[in-house]
Amino acid sequence: MALRLDPEDEYMHELGPEPNFNESMYFNIYDPSVRLGGFFRLGNRANEGTAEMTACLYLPDGRVAFMFNRPKISSNDAFDAGGMKFDVVTPFEELRVRYEGKVVLLDDPLAMADPKKAFTENPYAECAVDIVYTGVSTMVGGEPEHSHEKPGEEFARGHYEQLIAGTATVTVGDESWSLNGFGLRDHSWGPRYWQAPWYYRWLTANFGPSFGFMGSRVARKDGPGTRGGFVWDGTQTRFCDNVEITTSWTGEDVYHDAIEATLHAGQDSWTVKGRVMNLIPLRNRREGLITRISEGMTEWTLEDGRVGYGLSEYLDQIVDGKPVGLDE
Repeated sequence: MALRLDPEDEYMHELGPEPNFNESMYFNIYDPSVRLGGFFRLGNRANEGTAEMTACLYLPDGRVAFMFNRPKISSNDAFDAGGMKFDVVTPFEELRVRYEGKVVLLDDPLAMADPKKAFTENPYAECAVDIVYTGVSTMVGGEPEHSHEKPGEEFARGHYEQLIAGTATVTVGDESWSLNGFGLRDHSWGPRYWQAPWYYRWLTANFGPSFGFMGSRVARKDGPGTRGGFVWDGTQTRFCDNVEITTSWTGEDVYHDAIEATLHAGQDSWTVKGRVMNLIPLRNRREGLITRISEGMTEWTLEDGRVGYGLSEYLDQIVDGKPVGLDE
């Protein structure tokens, strides 16, 4: 499948006619020397008149500082809403992420399974984040010449990812940290419903400038779905034609706790084990459907002993109180 990706794609795209047109950027980061990391996302839904703004910090003491908001927007001209702003300094090379606003402080991040209660019963603090991201890997993805998604199952018309390094200053209440970490970013545009996949697994990992990966498993309710990803070996990107994922679950609400994944690129393969260090469950609801997106800050260990960090994002539709993807 031929993909188009130009430096201009780092900027905003023309707003489509679809009611659920979404353009979003996402960034994550982790610095093991400070034991602090997080992720940041802005999704413009200009035809709905709102954006989706998420700021999430996994603090060294085990707490999570979190904020989600749907600020009003009237156009798709910029990523600048709800106190969060993304700027492209040099396409494919350097971007800047900033957030200023309140965060709720969660001693028990799993409390976010009930957002109303979590936002009502926990304390707040002022937060300031300023991160400069620079590219580590080559770009992966783009916009296909022809749509490959069925109507109603769209999740992104165009989508690309990149492993990155980040230098940051983070302040939460009276505490401040300086970070020098690594992570992954993505950018997507086109119609999106969070209910389109039956479930998915999105594994991101960065071991520094010389190794990292992304593994993706998207399951459809009717059909086989997709498996793939990429491995960055420090000099080139290896595209993966398959990824196998085994998950261990924990707790009454059944969250992912440990992961084993094998990524395949032709005759080569890489096996990695993941240990979820901290997790926060997020929720999206539409027309009676409940979607859970569990965000696990994860420590990854390769077979040769190298250790890296990243996010394991598990999206599941919730049926009869349970995630639908428990068999994977």
